[in-house]
Amino acid sequence: MPPIQISYYSDVLCIWAYIAERRLEQLARDFGDQISIDTHFCSVFPDAWGKIEDKWSSRGGFEGFNRHLREVAKSFPHVDVHDELWLTTRPRTSASAHLFLKAVELIELSEQEQGSKPLPYLDRLSTRAAWGIRLAFFASAKDISDWRVHKEIAERMGIDYRAVDEKIRSSEAVARLAVDSALSQKNGIAGSPTFVMNDGRQKLFGNVGYRLLEANVQELLRRTPENEASWC
Repeated sequence: MPPIQISYYSDVLCIWAYIAERRLEQLARDFGDQISIDTHFCSVFPDAWGKIEDKWSSRGGFEGFNRHLREVAKSFPHVDVHDELWLTTRPRTSASAHLFLKAVELIELSEQEQGSKPLPYLDRLSTRAAWGIRLAFFASAKDISDWRVHKEIAERMGIDYRAVDEKIRSSEAVARLAVDSALSQKNGIAGSPTFVMNDGRQKLFGNVGYRLLEANVQELLRRTPENEASWC
């Protein structure tokens, strides 16, 4: 039986996606080659300052949003949240970080075209780079909208930043990010994070617990004949 396809949509500035990443990694560990994970970015913080000023103007603005994030993090000890998020560090947008990560994906694909096998989710360069971006912001309060932070992460991972820059300058990374945007609209992605399975029939959005994700995958592994609907 072919692996269960899981499409994961997120925004790197979304704390719920930061929290959910560990759940996705656990799925990859528990189900191995029974599942196949592809990742996409949806635009939740295209204008981060404008969004926070609009949504949080009556609740303390950036300071209120900072308090909210730190309060959320108390319930999830597996993640670190820096005290200065959105105070001394205020990324303008998540789009530049998404563009960097799409460039990393393209580098990964280039290596596969040269004969390398597609890697499992946990072993992918793009997976490690995305986690590096999330950690840089949430745990270290770095401005991940700044290309210098991207370069720092790339160098720490052994990625030649000149290759990243080439993919961005050629517009290949922009095109790949535009595909994510189109897929988000086509699949009715309401926000970050969203897990899509079963050709779009199963869509799990927001702070979804691991056991619910696991149950959805297990139901799909007990696949019904193609002419019958899933009970999931």
